[in-house]
Amino acid sequence: MNTITNEKKSAKLLDTRGIAQIGILSAIAAVLMVVEIPLWFAPSFYKIDLSELPVLIGSFAMGPFAGVVIELVKILLYLIIHGSSTGGVGDIANFIIGCSFVIPSALIYRHSKSKKSALIGMAVGTFTLIVAGSLLNAFVLLPFYAKVFNMPMDALIAMGHAVNPSISDLTSFVMLAVAPFNLLKGMLVSAVTMLTYKRVSPILHNRIGRR
Repeated sequence: MNTITNEKKSAKLLDTRGIAQIGILSAIAAVLMVVEIPLWFAPSFYKIDLSELPVLIGSFAMGPFAGVVIELVKILLYLIIHGSSTGGVGDIANFIIGCSFVIPSALIYRHSKSKKSALIGMAVGTFTLIVAGSLLNAFVLLPFYAKVFNMPMDALIAMGHAVNPSISDLTSFVMLAVAPFNLLKGMLVSAVTMLTYKRVSPILHNRIGRR
């Protein structure tokens, strides 16, 4: 009886700790989402952030489902802090794009928790990030922004052309601005994750001081 009771208490503690960790990682991600860095190869409305870093770390430590929850809470906190200029459309797209990165990464890492599988997972995650980001920008986000801000698509393409003369249509815009943007984001988040995860992992797994 005591053994069963202790197991139940342990499971409850793990659940409580997991919820707390998700909350903390989500808050960090929301703050990082506010800190945006403009890029030299894309129009000014494309700015990179490292908000996927806590999401990916949480996904590696607690699994892909936890990563999805962290991604969702991050977006909700960002909306509370910053609001939305797209009526939620851009934020939903951000959620989908973020999940397209962390879910494949976490699933592959979960199958075999090693440095090699982490690298493979993040490479696959970066690829799906590029694909999802490119498709959503081409068919959802850019047309939506053009409509909301009452701008013809040619005006958005012209903004890209001003930065990169090789951008002349929607396809080249996606290939030369959107895809490199997501590639850079995936690479940066992956690199920082590789540098920090082993230091953060013992905290998330409550292994500090254990042998």
